[in-house]
Amino acid sequence: MSATLPVVANAGPLMVLAKLNVLHLLKQLYGRVHISRSVYDEVVVEGMRHGHPDASTLHLFLSQMEWQPEDVEPTGIPADIQAAHLDRGERDTLGLALALGKCLVLIDDTAGRQAARAHGMSVKGSLGILIEAYRREMVTTDQLRLYFAEIVRRHDIWINRALAERLLHETLGTQR
Repeated sequence: MSATLPVVANAGPLMVLAKLNVLHLLKQLYGRVHISRSVYDEVVVEGMRHGHPDASTLHLFLSQMEWQPEDVEPTGIPADIQAAHLDRGERDTLGLALALGKCLVLIDDTAGRQAARAHGMSVKGSLGILIEAYRREMVTTDQLRLYFAEIVRRHDIWINRALAERLLHETLGTQR
C-alpha cells in the first residue's frame, strides 16, 4: 500500500476491475477506497437488479472489505462541477473527494477527469490502476497483457482501444 492520499472511486474503474476479477488490487494498492452512495447504487444496486455478474462481485468485495458507501452533501459540490456534463455519480465522486481533502480520484470519464484536475485532484483510470499494479509487481507481464486484451475485446467495457494499445506499448515497450 502506498497511497498517502485518500482514494475515491467512480463507477467506471469499479466495473472494469470487477469484470476482470481484480478488485483485490484496490486493497493492495490503496488500502481503503471511498465510494459515494450514488456510485454504489449505480454499480451495485442497479447492476444486481439488471443481473450483471460484476455487480454481485463488487457487492461481495465491498462487503468483505467493509467499505460502506458514503453520502455526499450536494450543497458541498462546487457550482462548476454541478454545471459540468457529468452524471450524478461523477459529481458525487468529485464532491466526496473535495470533502476528504487532497485525493486520488479513480475515474475513466474524460469530462470527470478534467473537472477533477481543475480542482487540483490527482486522477487515475482503470488502465492506470492496472499499470500501477504491474509496476509494483502485483501483476506479471502476461497478466497485464491479458487484462488489456480483455478490456479491448469486451463490449461491456468502454475504454478506447487505441488508448489501451498505446499505454500497453508504452508500459511494456518491446517486452514479450
